[in-house]
Amino acid sequence: METHEPVLSVLSALLDYPDQPLLDAIPEIRGILNGHKLPRATRAGLDGLIAYLEATPLIELQEAYVEAFDRGRATSLYLFEHVHGESRERGQAMIDLLAMYEAGGLYLSAGELPDYLPVFLEFLAHEPRERARSLLGEVADINRAIAVQLARRGVPYFAAVAALLPLAGEPPLALDGQAVEENPPIDTEALDKEWQDEPVSFLNAQSPVSAQPIQFYDKRPPG
Repeated sequence: METHEPVLSVLSALLDYPDQPLLDAIPEIRGILNGHKLPRATRAGLDGLIAYLEATPLIELQEAYVEAFDRGRATSLYLFEHVHGESRERGQAMIDLLAMYEAGGLYLSAGELPDYLPVFLEFLAHEPRERARSLLGEVADINRAIAVQLARRGVPYFAAVAALLPLAGEPPLALDGQAVEENPPIDTEALDKEWQDEPVSFLNAQSPVSAQPIQFYDKRPPG
């Protein structure tokens, strides 16, 4: 049976703040993706992202990453920002999610937020396959909305977010411009009401404690 762990770890790395170790690992990343069955359009998008990473100087990659993900809520990789914004409900959701991570053996470094998508993916990479698929499904609407916004702006990173959809059992994101435009924006008010009325299952699910804690290091730049 094809394992989900390598591909989720690869997508986590691709969506994190770019650094030299990531660029050095591109051959390994390409090899892992070659060994995982993904829809043709999904794989084509990932090939484009990898080509972009290889062809762009690191400082430009870092500047483009900040521009893509840190300049507004629509493409933020902090999941709860799409639902709770800066409300106090987000704080409790953070606490619940962090508790789930620690129950599963993942301990975050100081200052690292648990709803950061690359962190969430690294956690899922070490969970049982069906559980990881289910939890990805919990945030599929958010991931689809992020991917659509990135694709509309011509940001190659859309491919790494879009790749999470088939892994969650969702239809892959169409890559042509017309199909992207037809995807409706996420209804954040409806999601917010749903998550407040009935807490999202991935915040309350119990996770078996891993034999070894997952060591996760903050790669985001200070400030």
